[in-house]
Amino acid sequence: MQNLPHPIDRLWAPRTPRPYTDVIDVRSPGEFAEDHIPGAVNLPVLTDAERAEVGTIYHQIGPFPARKIGAALVAQNIGRHLQGYLSDKDKDYRPLLYCWRGGHRSASMAHVLAQVGWYVTVLQGGYKTYRAHVLARLNDLPAGLTLRVLAGSTGTGKTRVLHRLIERGAQVLDLEGLARHRGSVLGEHAGDPQPPQKYFESLLLARLEAFDPAATVWVEAESNKIGNRYLPKALWNAMRQAGGVELHMPLAARVRYLIEDYRHLVERPEILLQKLDQLRSHHGHQQIDDWQQLVAAGKWDHLVGELLIKHYDPRYRMSFGRNFPNVTQSVELADSTLERMDALIDEIRD
Repeated sequence: MQNLPHPIDRLWAPRTPRPYTDVIDVRSPGEFAEDHIPGAVNLPVLTDAERAEVGTIYHQIGPFPARKIGAALVAQNIGRHLQGYLSDKDKDYRPLLYCWRGGHRSASMAHVLAQVGWYVTVLQGGYKTYRAHVLARLNDLPAGLTLRVLAGSTGTGKTRVLHRLIERGAQVLDLEGLARHRGSVLGEHAGDPQPPQKYFESLLLARLEAFDPAATVWVEAESNKIGNRYLPKALWNAMRQAGGVELHMPLAARVRYLIEDYRHLVERPEILLQKLDQLRSHHGHQQIDDWQQLVAAGKWDHLVGELLIKHYDPRYRMSFGRNFPNVTQSVELADSTLERMDALIDEIRD
């Protein structure tokens, strides 16, 4: 009997048996970079340039010559993948394939892989089906989670507490980690650009779906925008309605923590000078010039203290008061040492 691909109309939820062991995105590298199923491998049947070439032929000459050239390119690329990524896969390999809308690209590769003898599934509707799933789940899933917000001014060690919670087995939604941004003008990850908005949402859903809804999920009190990435409205609303804990720490301890945590800016002051320029519309030229002089003089304690008092703290107080009225528990920390973090976690965990 001829082995044929098996269509499926949905992805399986985490922690459930699934009929596939690998996910293959056969779209072009450019499409893959914008968004893809987290964990998928990109084995394009057409490169970006080849896809553009076939499209041009289709519009300028006609469908038949475009399909003929496209088929030749697809065949070459599938052969290359069989000799490369797929060469060491045994007979029990069970790939799931998808393209843009479940059309010719995924069907072509699925047919060849099925003839090899693998059990092949194809996502009906392709990426468009997956994207619709992401949007629908991000709209309804957050309301079913038990969120607990961790708030506090910049430098109170919220991120360090969250990471320690993870190490101790708690469920944590690390929004800054997923967005690759610390959530302020100085918060861009060094050398690590933010993911595209759609892929950020894919990463976010994958994390949310992995949580046990019966257990608490800790999340940092963020605005609805982290760098240039926006939180889904349903998640943002759930965060604003959640209870939680606000951290407080002496200014001197916060300054020490931030100098340690933003060491890359201390070591490359030219980047910090550029970022401070972005605050001129908020604080005026004289204030920014003064701060930049502190950078030039290496007066880091003075600079960080001023930034906290004049920039970060006023904005935090305004945002916290407006957005997180149910965060009523307050905890004082002397510093951000591991011992203090563990004592805090013992106090605030359920």
